[in-house]
Amino acid sequence: MHTLPSMPTERPSGCPFDPPRELLEAREHGPISRLPFPDGHQGWLVTGFDLARQILADSRFSSRRELMRHHPLIDYGDIEVPEAPPGEFLLMDEPRHGRYRKPLVGKFTVRRMRQLTERVEQITAEHLDAMEQAGPGADLVTAFAKPIPAMVICELLGVPYEDRDRFQENIDAFLGGEAGDDELIAAYAATQQYLAELVAAKRAHPTDDVLSDLLDGDLTDEELQGMALILLSAGFDTTANMLALGTFALLRNPGQVAALHADPASAVEELLRYLSVAKQFFRVALEDVELAGHTIEAGTTVILSLSTANRDPDRFPDPHTLDLRRQDGGHLAFSHGIHQCLGQQLARVELRVAFPALFNRFPTLRLAVPSEEVALRPEMADIYGVKSLPVTW
Repeated sequence: MHTLPSMPTERPSGCPFDPPRELLEAREHGPISRLPFPDGHQGWLVTGFDLARQILADSRFSSRRELMRHHPLIDYGDIEVPEAPPGEFLLMDEPRHGRYRKPLVGKFTVRRMRQLTERVEQITAEHLDAMEQAGPGADLVTAFAKPIPAMVICELLGVPYEDRDRFQENIDAFLGGEAGDDELIAAYAATQQYLAELVAAKRAHPTDDVLSDLLDGDLTDEELQGMALILLSAGFDTTANMLALGTFALLRNPGQVAALHADPASAVEELLRYLSVAKQFFRVALEDVELAGHTIEAGTTVILSLSTANRDPDRFPDPHTLDLRRQDGGHLAFSHGIHQCLGQQLARVELRVAFPALFNRFPTLRLAVPSEEVALRPEMADIYGVKSLPVTW
């Protein structure tokens, strides 16, 4: 049985898109390895595609926040982890999870998201116009990657236009993985306070948005607030980092841009697989489970390394090559099972629109700094990406 000494976090030098080398080496020993945690807990690390997919669909493995007492990088000591607040369904199992997810399913259908395409095109064009008018040279993160999904999710939630900049700043602070404890707590509190005010405003004066659509049910204001927080964090941070890191990857692989224009849908799926910005998920075994010849004991924490599973050579030929003409599909970038990303169709619309539009508008787009100077997000952040991406054209 293979055992890692600790959770690896350092990406290979010069390869910012590849998982840490130790994760890939662990996969060579089999799809699951032992992983000791800083607090002494003996957990497991899953690096194989098929096994990760199996666990994501297995109700014997829990997503409940109050069970997540162990972290592969942090020793929480004797801190009691509370259960997820009402509405924050990503950190719940059935039946609580279904109470919140089911009312949202009809709001994020493929058909409804495709109807948003024209609006996404307008928002994208407006930000490309602003970049062009400002002249060559921009930080793609602040000029393009963040504001597009921020505006889309704010419109879906019905956030007034004048509040969006402040709203985005607070979201950045508590999701970026770099804020100090005091700053993080303040940003989180400010966001929660704003969402509480937003829900109250929708109660008083419903508008044409997802939050207002949910008012007809029996959900409380606190539950709606929690659901809004999940939609906001999932709908903004992941897509923003996919846009920034995806552009970085394309600039490092300029020969792939023609394939992007030829088939944006397939190109986006390959970028999602290759980059896997949602690096990993945690699960806790609710009972003893036999997997891949090992017994996962009840109460044991399992880390599912999606970035490694999506590079599994048994599932994807030549997995470490970015190939936008790849037709393999079936990656785990949006997870799997009951927690599969609710907004995945929205993310696909945004990515399929934004990437080609960017390279159509700026065919000579290139990095303005050496690639090794591009600042990457810390591995402590839940979502991988770049902090800034200086470009010119």
